Amino acid sequence: NNLLVVEIPGATTNYQATNPELHKSNVAVASPVLQPVTVTLPMPRLIKQSYLEVQELATGQVVTAIEILSPVNKRVGEERAMYLKKRQRILGSLTNLVEIDLLRGWHPMPTLKNDLQTDYRILVSREACRPQAALYGFSLTEPIPTFSMPLRSEDIEPVLDLQTLLNKIYDQGGYDYVIDYSREPVPPLSKEDATWVNDLLQNPGMW
Repeated sequence: NNLLVVEIPGATTNYQATNPELHKSNVAVASPVLQPVTVTLPMPRLIKQSYLEVQELATGQVVTAIEILSPVNKRVGEERAMYLKKRQRILGSLTNLVEIDLLRGWHPMPTLKNDLQTDYRILVSREACRPQAALYGFSLTEPIPTFSMPLRSEDIEPVLDLQTLLNKIYDQGGYDYVIDYSREPVPPLSKEDATWVNDLLQNPGMW
């Protein structure tokens, strides 16, 4: 039993004998601490897109959706695909659509049997007229055309003058002090448009 009996007058005490092999097996060896490495995780991209809706006050039904295209809508990729799905949902519903494209770059939104080549576009799709829609195409040297806002058939459609609104925002916001017109536009301008821009910067009153 590995017990050593020692006789002491009036008492008996039992001690467990030391086992040399037990000492060898119980020696604690410190393992090196594993240090972590820093990694980067793929995070979801949160892209906020703004849009306007004209709703019927009594029912909350969306009468007209107004979409102002952003670069992510026009660049080939996931965001464009998502917008095109949304666009198709609107076109398949009872909601009118106004789509405003004031970006010269990237790919325009698709239409059928149309080869209109312009810098900018405004699409007005009335639910009652589909699949036909009104497409306003204009260039940098032309003012933004006015158009009627599609509403319900019994409503009077207001005429939107975006050019006048944009001019007021530009003047009141002091953008002429902020924008650096010496930088090359993206995408680059044609020779004719570049000449027009230079003339406009020299004579702002010509617009």
